[in-house]
Amino acid sequence: MLSRREAILGSLAAGVAALSRTQAASADPSQPSTPINFKVPAGACDCHVHVFGDPKRFPLSPARTYTPEPASIEQVRALHRALHIDRVLLVQPSIFGTDNACLLDALGHLGSRARGVVVIDAATSERTLDDMHRAGVRGVRINLGTAGVTDPAVARERFRAAVQRVKDRRWHIQMFTQLSVIDAISDDLGASPVPIVFDHFAQAQAAAGVQQPGFSTLVKLVTGGKAYVKVSGPYMGSSKAPDYSDMAPLARALMAANAKRILWGTNWPHANSAPPPGGTAADITPLMRIDDGRILNQFAVWAPDAGLRKTILVDNPAELYGF
Repeated sequence: MLSRREAILGSLAAGVAALSRTQAASADPSQPSTPINFKVPAGACDCHVHVFGDPKRFPLSPARTYTPEPASIEQVRALHRALHIDRVLLVQPSIFGTDNACLLDALGHLGSRARGVVVIDAATSERTLDDMHRAGVRGVRINLGTAGVTDPAVARERFRAAVQRVKDRRWHIQMFTQLSVIDAISDDLGASPVPIVFDHFAQAQAAAGVQQPGFSTLVKLVTGGKAYVKVSGPYMGSSKAPDYSDMAPLARALMAANAKRILWGTNWPHANSAPPPGGTAADITPLMRIDDGRILNQFAVWAPDAGLRKTILVDNPAELYGF
């Protein structure tokens, strides 16, 4: 049995931990601190943003793997004012599961400058999909990466199910997965009747270069116009903060393969999907501190031609998302 002193110390420790979590939860997401050093073309789109609304209003999924700090619609607006970005694609984060209420609410506030990608399941009705389309949704997401799912059989099954749901709509399938999975199911991907989008360089790693297993398959899909790749979240594959310049060979290889199949995005507010050490998925994990101004400036280094930047920032998202 605990002594009175041990009980008091335990209570104090719990209080400090709770205070730390509260303070972490009150921290604002990072905003750009580096000014943009090139002319961003009118109509540019940030193709990967999450909104983390108040969990009292938008309940979190009990199956989530992490709990982030909040990130609001007003903070999205502030981000894009600093970056000179006019349009945005909101992506359903895993923390809400198939409850897309937070994303749909954000679309309603952001209006015609925003589009969305949702997560659905077999219980999602066709009428619901129709309503989502009217709200600005243009695709469904298959998120394998956050939960660490690498089984190609699972990926293939989920991909085929998604194709059946969206093949008669002007929607696309967005996948967060890794190169080995893409390589293993490339036959299905290459035969897809709907566009495919891969998040975050398809998790390619800078250190492994353009010869890493599966990258040639990704390039082939892009070259043939079968898939888009988001050159977003470069810090996921880089070891060279804060500019992540070592991702340049991968970005340039993809752009050279087919610039009309490349998209750019921030991945704001930069959630860390790993719970705190010794914690659980219910403990608040602080958002990463990323300077999106530096990341956008780095994109301009990867794509030094203004016409190429317009293709990637304006034309491709306008065609895919229907702006």
